[in-house]
Amino acid sequence: MTRGWIVGGALRDALLGRRVTDIDVAVPGNPAPTARALAREVRGPVFPLSEAFGAWRVIDRRAGRVYDVSALQGDTIEEDLAKRDFTVNAMARPLAEVSAAALAEPAAAPLVDPLGGHADVESRTLRVIGAQAYDSDPLRALRLARFAAELGFEPDAETERLTRAAAPRVPEAAGERIFAELRRLVLAPEVLRGFAIADRVGLVRSVLPELAELHDVEQSQYHHLDVYGHTIEVLERLIELERKASGRLRAALDEPLADELTRGQALRFGALLHDIGKPATHAVRDQGRVTFIGHDRLGEEMVRDICRRLRTSERFSRFLEAITRHHLVLGFLVHERPLDRRAVYRYLRRTEPVEVEVTLLSCADRLATRGRKADEAIAAHLELAGELMEAALGWREQGPPRPLVRGDELARELGIDRGPELGRLLAELEEAAYAGEVTTRDEALGFARRLRDNSPR
Repeated sequence: MTRGWIVGGALRDALLGRRVTDIDVAVPGNPAPTARALAREVRGPVFPLSEAFGAWRVIDRRAGRVYDVSALQGDTIEEDLAKRDFTVNAMARPLAEVSAAALAEPAAAPLVDPLGGHADVESRTLRVIGAQAYDSDPLRALRLARFAAELGFEPDAETERLTRAAAPRVPEAAGERIFAELRRLVLAPEVLRGFAIADRVGLVRSVLPELAELHDVEQSQYHHLDVYGHTIEVLERLIELERKASGRLRAALDEPLADELTRGQALRFGALLHDIGKPATHAVRDQGRVTFIGHDRLGEEMVRDICRRLRTSERFSRFLEAITRHHLVLGFLVHERPLDRRAVYRYLRRTEPVEVEVTLLSCADRLATRGRKADEAIAAHLELAGELMEAALGWREQGPPRPLVRGDELARELGIDRGPELGRLLAELEEAAYAGEVTTRDEALGFARRLRDNSPR
């Protein structure tokens, strides 16, 4: 087998005592023969990963590992490492041969470490390998925040300076690459740390300017933070609620959605974007009352534009649009308690298909709103949210009530044509069925006749 080197994040993670499942390998010359030989050894699939760099991927299902094999960038391993992003990713371990056995222990000595990566791992420091690292790939600046969130590391002062200078160029990268980095950042264990750094060095303004615009936007007396601070606290409270979720709610949040995200993971993006319509709708009315009328609808449109820019899936975009559009609904219902079954039905029908997620987000939103009369308002909101969450989970699992009478049957029995009137009657029947007011076909027909006879003509 060919000699080579384990490089990059696998060594960093091994030094941190983390389980290593993704291993990058650098080999001199064409990586394809090495990758194919390794695939034969582990009896796994192999395929080209990158035309630009000629990288190949091997999947070792038995060991639960992925190997990415690429050509050495430069004449020596030191030249290769100098072209990487951060010192903690610029270490290598030589391999006498590239084999599954040799790759199984990435932490074994000796370590090729010309840039001091090992010391930076020990001090938990992110240090970029000069301005040229960002010049070669503008997306690397965003990776700083992602690594900070995943590893819990802090950048040194010079790295912050270089990142701040490079941040405006990040949008030069393809939208889907930016979204992939944001996805890992948002899901990282220390996402709040990552966003604090990203905001400090201008990365938030570069990739999510709509979010950066929330800074210094004052809110009403019922809030204790500006819109940006509130948004970050909503994310923090949502993560706390996520961690406590169990049973049926846990199962609902763990359901896959799109773009390699579960519904619960995607909801973190909803927390970040739910109020982005506020700056444009900010107004100060009588007696200094601050309002954001229509920010939910405007935010929905803005979310759609962001998803297009990041080239997300339509399914993910529609999910976030619905979250943004409906995030205020439950809060308004607090003043109508107690809710009857019809009101519950209208809430579920209106917020479908995000009835579970938007209910949870509303709790995080309320918990992050601690201005005037906060304790009283939070208690009332959480009480109602608990009732509606139970109904939302049932709706998610079972769907709306099964029709007691089909549309064609109803049209025939009432002697009406298909059209808006028939649709209205069917909708009214569904609501009445959910409320338990009609339970049989005959009751449904009688209910529909009364509705028809009493309707204005």
